[in-house]
Amino acid sequence: MKSYQKLTTAVPQPAACQVEEEGIAPMPAGHGKLAPSWVGSGLLVAAMLLSTVTVCVLRQVSGGRPVLPPKCLLVPESHRFDCYPERRVVVTQELCESRGCCFIESTPPVGGKQGVPWCFYPPDFPSYTLESLNQTALGMVGLLVRREKAYYPRDIMMLRLDVEFETDTRLHIKITDAANLRYEVPLEVPRAMKRAENPIYSLDFSWDPFGVLLRRKATGTVLLNTTVAPLIFADQFLQIATSLPSRFLYGLGEHRGTFLHSLDWNTLSLWARDVSPTESLNLYGAHPFYLLMEEGGDAHGVFLLNSNAMEVALQPAPGLTWRTIGGVLDFYIFLGPDPNMVIQQYQQVIGFPAMPPLWALGFHLCRWGYGSSNKTWQTVRAMRNYQIPQDAQWNDIDYMDEYQDFTLDPQNFASLPSLVEDLHKHGQRYVIILDPGISSTNPHGSYWPFDEGLRRGLFLNTTEGQLLIGQVWPGFIAFADFSNPDTHQWWLENLQRFHAHVPFDGLWIDMNEPSNFLDGSEDGCPPGELDSPPYTPAVLGDSLSAKTVCASAKQKASVHYNLHNLYGLMEAKATASALIQIRGKRPFVISRSTFPSQGRYSGHWLGDNRSQWKDMYYSIPGLLSFSLFGIPLVGADICGFSGSTSEELCTRWMQLGAFYPFARNHNVQNEKAQDPTAFSPAARTAMKDVLLTRYSLLPFLYTLFHRAHLQGDTVARPLFFEFPRDVATFGLDRQFLWGRSLLVTPVLEPGVDSVTGYIPRGVWYDFYTGSSVNSSGEMLKMSAPLEHLNLHVREGAILPTQKPGTTSEATRGNPLRLIVALSSSATAWGDLFWDDGESLDTFERGNYSYLVFNVTQNIFTSTILHSSTEATKVTIGTLSIFGVQKAPSKVLLNGQEKPFSYLDNQVLTVSDLGLSLSQGFSLQWL
Repeated sequence: MKSYQKLTTAVPQPAACQVEEEGIAPMPAGHGKLAPSWVGSGLLVAAMLLSTVTVCVLRQVSGGRPVLPPKCLLVPESHRFDCYPERRVVVTQELCESRGCCFIESTPPVGGKQGVPWCFYPPDFPSYTLESLNQTALGMVGLLVRREKAYYPRDIMMLRLDVEFETDTRLHIKITDAANLRYEVPLEVPRAMKRAENPIYSLDFSWDPFGVLLRRKATGTVLLNTTVAPLIFADQFLQIATSLPSRFLYGLGEHRGTFLHSLDWNTLSLWARDVSPTESLNLYGAHPFYLLMEEGGDAHGVFLLNSNAMEVALQPAPGLTWRTIGGVLDFYIFLGPDPNMVIQQYQQVIGFPAMPPLWALGFHLCRWGYGSSNKTWQTVRAMRNYQIPQDAQWNDIDYMDEYQDFTLDPQNFASLPSLVEDLHKHGQRYVIILDPGISSTNPHGSYWPFDEGLRRGLFLNTTEGQLLIGQVWPGFIAFADFSNPDTHQWWLENLQRFHAHVPFDGLWIDMNEPSNFLDGSEDGCPPGELDSPPYTPAVLGDSLSAKTVCASAKQKASVHYNLHNLYGLMEAKATASALIQIRGKRPFVISRSTFPSQGRYSGHWLGDNRSQWKDMYYSIPGLLSFSLFGIPLVGADICGFSGSTSEELCTRWMQLGAFYPFARNHNVQNEKAQDPTAFSPAARTAMKDVLLTRYSLLPFLYTLFHRAHLQGDTVARPLFFEFPRDVATFGLDRQFLWGRSLLVTPVLEPGVDSVTGYIPRGVWYDFYTGSSVNSSGEMLKMSAPLEHLNLHVREGAILPTQKPGTTSEATRGNPLRLIVALSSSATAWGDLFWDDGESLDTFERGNYSYLVFNVTQNIFTSTILHSSTEATKVTIGTLSIFGVQKAPSKVLLNGQEKPFSYLDNQVLTVSDLGLSLSQGFSLQWL
C-alpha cells in the first residue's frame, strides 16, 4: 500500500468568516473573512502542494496530455474522502466520474480490508453555501443553499442551520430541512434557557462552501473542520465529514475490537443486529458518540442524535465521515476539557444512569439448558454448600412452555415457584428472560398475551396494515410495538399476571434488536425505498431487513426504518416501568440491544460470546466503551457463552468477571457446566476467593454507582481518564480501574504465572498486603499464579470495604473495614454512600447516609454529611492504613488510646473499633 502523507495543518478552504460573540450580521456568500491563522498556513500548504502537483503532472503526462486533472492530484491519499462508499460495487472510472469525483487506483490492502478510496471528492465538489446567519437568544440560525444537485435522489436544496451555545462546555448544532418536518429521535433532551456566557470554544464558519470550524479557545486546537468534504443532505443520504485533531478516538458502538479505534480506513456501522460478537460487524446496539483525546491531554466528545442506519468512516488524515440514511444532523459537542467531564456532559444530555439495587452488584448465575427447576435448584444448593457468594439465580428460555413468553413449562419447571420462594428466604433474587416476539400460532383464546395484543393493535404491521409475522424460538411470532404507550400497559399486565405465579425480581430482555430468524417477515419485504434505500450502510447481510423485520414495518411512532435502533431502548423503558409498578422497588433490567439514554432504564451484557481467551480480552474494551455510553451496569458472560470452557480459562475469567460492574456467569445448552461448583477444589476455591473479594468491595462499588447516578462518573474506567497527559495510557485496554483508585490487572492468556501491566506514575499499594510500589509510569511484570488476581490501590484513596458474606444482604450487616492508601504527602480521601439498597429514589428523598473520609497530618477523620437510620445498623470495625512511614508510638481514637499493629511493609491496622457508621470520629497516630 502506498505510504500516507500526513499534513499537520488543514488545507485552506475558500472564504471563512469569524462569528463574534456579540452581534452577528448576515454576510453575502463568498465574501467571508479568512482568519489570519488559516491564511498563513494556507499559503504555505498551497505552495507546497502546487510544487508537488507540477512534478506529479509532468510524471503522468502520456501522449502530451495529463492523465488526471490537477485538482485531483492536490489531495493526499490520507485526505481522500470517499465519493463512492457503496459496498459490493466495483467502482470504475466511469461510475466515479459520473458523480463528478476524482478516480485514482491505489494498491489494494491485504486481507480484504478497506484501503484508500479510488473514488474521492475533488476540492471544488459542489456543496452548500451559507446564505444568511442571524443571531438568536441562544445562538444563531442560518440558511444553507445547494445550487447543484448531488448524486442521491431527492436532494434537499435549502437547509436550516440552528446553533445553540447551550453551556460553556456544550455546543448544539442542528441541520435539517428548511421547509419540511423530518423524523427526529423522540429522546428527551435538556433545553437551554440562556446562551452560554463564557464558552471555552470558539466557532467559525466557512460560507462557500459551508463548513463548521470549531476550536478550543485555551489551546487553539481545531476540533471540527467540516470543510474537508462536501455536505450532502438528501432525503435518504446525509453525509458530513470532519478533520480530527488526533488519532485517539473511542466509542461509536456497538462493535468488537480494541478500545482505541484504528483510523486506518476503518468503517463502523450502526444498525442493531443479533450476531455473536465478531470483529468488524455491527452488533446489538447503536451509539453514535465518540470521545477523542487531543494532544496535550484535553478531550472532547461528539454525539449525533440520529437513530437511522448509519456508518462512520475513519481515515488516517485523521478524519471522520458520518453517513446516515434518514432523520436530521443533530450534533452535540462536549468540550470537557478532561475525559471524565466529557462523559458527564454527554450524560447531562442523554440522562444519568439509574441507581441499581445493591443485589444487582452481587454475583449472578445462569445457563441455558438447566432443563428443569429442580436442576436449577441443585446448582443453587451446591453454591450454598460451598459457601460461594451468589445474589441471583437466572433461567434462560427453557423455563417457558414451548419458548412462549409469560408461560411456564408445566412438567420440567413445576417447582419454580418453590425455588423462587427458597431464594427469597435465603436473601437471594430470581431473574427471568423475556423476548419481544409473541407467539402467534396458538388457538384463539388460549394465549392471552397474543390475543389481547392483537385486540388492542399493539404489534408491528406491514405496509398494508396486516400483522407482520416473523419467526424466533416459539415459531411464528408477532413483534410488540414498544413505541406505542398502550403496549407498555399491556406489557405491565402480562408481567403482573406472571409475577403472581412466579415472583421474579429482575428481567432480562433479549432478542430485542429485534431479532428474527427470517429476513423481514414470513412474506419477505415489499419493494420500495424503505426496504431498498438508495444507499445501504455497510451492515451485516447487506440489507436493512437481514435477520430483523422489514424497515417499512409500521409502528405507532414512525416506520421501523427510523425506529429500529430504538427498539431495545423502548422495551427497556417499558420493562423498568413495569417492574417499579409491580415490586415498588428499584428495577433490575439487563438488555441486549441499547441506544443512548438506556442507562436510565437498564444495564447491558455484551452478548453471545465464546469460551475463548480472545473473547475474555475483548470484554474489557466492551466494558470501557459502555462506560463512555452512560451504561455503567455492564459485563460479559463470564467463562463464555458458547463453546466449552476450560478450568484455567474459567478461573481466569471468574477473576476478571468478579470486577465487571455486572457479574454473571452464563452458559449455552449442551455444554458442560461452568459454575464454580463444577470445577476442582483448587479452581473452585480460587473462584470463591475472588468473589469474596468482590463482595468485600461492595460498599466501594455501590458508592461508585451512586456517583454515576448523581453526576455521570464512570464505574469501570479507562486508565487515561485518570492520567490524561500520559500518552502511554491511551491504548491500554487489558487493564482498567474501578473509579479513580482501584487498578485491575487480569491474566488474559493461558499457561502463565505472571502478568505484565502498566502502573501509572505514583505510589500504588497491593490491595491484599498493603505493600507499595513507586512507579515512574512503567510496565511491570507481576506474579500471577492461578489463584491470584493483581489489584492495586492508588495513593491518596480511601476504600470502604466490608467483611464479605455469601449474599449482598448478608454482607450489609457486617462490620466495615476502611483501607487508607496514603499519598506521598501522607494525605488521603474517600467517601461512602449508604442506604437500604433497594428503595426508589433514596437520594432524591433524603433517605441515605453520605460520609467523607479524610487523612491529613496523621489524623483520619470521618465526617457525616447526611445521615439516615440505615447507618445506625452498621459498624466500622477496622482501619488499615497503607504507607505509614514509621511505627507509631500510640494511636488515639477520639482522644482515647487504642491498641494497634504495625508491619514492616508500613501497614498500620487498628481493629475492634466498634464505631457506628452514623457517628463521626477521628483517629490519630503519633
